[in-house]
Amino acid sequence: MHEFPDRGSPASASPSAPDTGLRARLVQVGVELVAREGVQALTLREIARRAGVSHGAPRRYFPTHLELLSAIARRGFADLAERAAGVPADQGTDPRDRLRALARVYLEFALDNRGMYELMFRHDLLESGHLGLRDTSLPLFAVLVELVGAVRPDADARAVAGALWANLHGIAQLWGWGSLQLATGAEDFTPLLDAALEAHLGPASGR
Repeated sequence: MHEFPDRGSPASASPSAPDTGLRARLVQVGVELVAREGVQALTLREIARRAGVSHGAPRRYFPTHLELLSAIARRGFADLAERAAGVPADQGTDPRDRLRALARVYLEFALDNRGMYELMFRHDLLESGHLGLRDTSLPLFAVLVELVGAVRPDADARAVAGALWANLHGIAQLWGWGSLQLATGAEDFTPLLDAALEAHLGPASGR
């Protein structure tokens, strides 16, 4: 990825309403493009072309290609966070049940939004410190750590949560490619999800 040539800093200028609209349009075009054609299609030139502007126009809002990709990924994290917020969070909900529900939301999101999902976790392509991207992504992992800690108070919750997340990520990728269906004969990912939870959290009591 290459930075745009420096032509002065546009950040000091107050954007007009049309400018704000164009910024949002560039991000929306990127969201639609990654959904249809995947991460490899997210070139600056193609996003600008589909937005109906010159290929240099986006630099007024995104000094680097990485920042534009980060703004697109932020929409994905916001969507995932909204879905996760639908999982009951009241104190009467068993933390293991809530963790299972969140894991299912995560897998369903990954399989429904494969291009966006790939972009979201490609931190080699993103400026995660910009545009509030970390503020959107890290709280999701913090919820996972909290729930793992509630289920396994004796364990390093952050390490176990990281391992579980990696396991879920692998299920999402291999299921999306068709590999797990072929290898396991499973018709849906539920048995794999339950096996992953048991592997990292131990057997569920009374089940």
